[in-house]
Amino acid sequence: MYDVIEKDNIKIENMIYEIRGVQVILDRDLARLYNVETKVFVQSVKRNINKFPNNFMFQLTKDEFINWRSQFVTSKNDIIGLRRPPYAFTEYGIAMLSGILRSEIAININIAIINAFVKMRHFIVENSDVYKSLNLINNKLISQENKINDNTSKINYLFSKFDKKEKLFLEGQTYSAYKDILEILSSAKEQIIVIDEYADISFLDLIRNIKCKIILITRDSKRLSDLEIEKYNHEYHNLTIIRNNSYHDRFFIVDKNEIYLSGTSINHAGNKTFMIIKIEKESVKKALLEDIDKIINN
Repeated sequence: MYDVIEKDNIKIENMIYEIRGVQVILDRDLARLYNVETKVFVQSVKRNINKFPNNFMFQLTKDEFINWRSQFVTSKNDIIGLRRPPYAFTEYGIAMLSGILRSEIAININIAIINAFVKMRHFIVENSDVYKSLNLINNKLISQENKINDNTSKINYLFSKFDKKEKLFLEGQTYSAYKDILEILSSAKEQIIVIDEYADISFLDLIRNIKCKIILITRDSKRLSDLEIEKYNHEYHNLTIIRNNSYHDRFFIVDKNEIYLSGTSINHAGNKTFMIIKIEKESVKKALLEDIDKIINN
């Protein structure tokens, strides 16, 4: 039977979880090992429920189920198949199963499972110092989290303490890209300069609620016509267009202070993976601003 388990790529150790401080295997994994449907397996147990006290078997609570599923279930099909909190069997419950499922296959499976529990116990004992260290770190994180009184999650709270100079957007993250670009532009108090040779009408949609002076440096293109700009300014009165094709890269300049380099045009954001990088080197910022001033004042 051990050869069958190995052939089917079933590693029992990967089915053992720690829930309520004890090591358990869930009903669906046991059913898989015994090669029966989960429903049939659970029915067999329920017919002998008096043999399974709480230290032999228990059903996960709703919160335990949600927590376990969020940590360990990644397949969409698995999630669909897990509509109810499963039953968890301790080592004692596994041993009791051999008295219910009397086939030779079940006996061999039970031996393999018990051996896996023993192997896991030995591993934990041998690495007890590592587990103590991890628990100490986890307790400190929980203690720190309790000090945060707003609705920001622990991770968001920690990341909010850093100025994110590099932002990566994967293909398809269109909303996230537009949201972050809008946040950059909306941070301006007096002036925004955008350099984007492929800017189109989507740029107008993005800036229409920004209450400051906006300068767009873009090439002469049918993507954004003079008529569209005229109609926009008739209502919002904050956009100046400078036709220039000196730049290949795209830049966002906020109050002539913060400068961001974008790997794509605004109208293409999210179509493919790209980055927005905040430029920090003062000599680079100075050279770029001087070149932009020449174009604006020409």
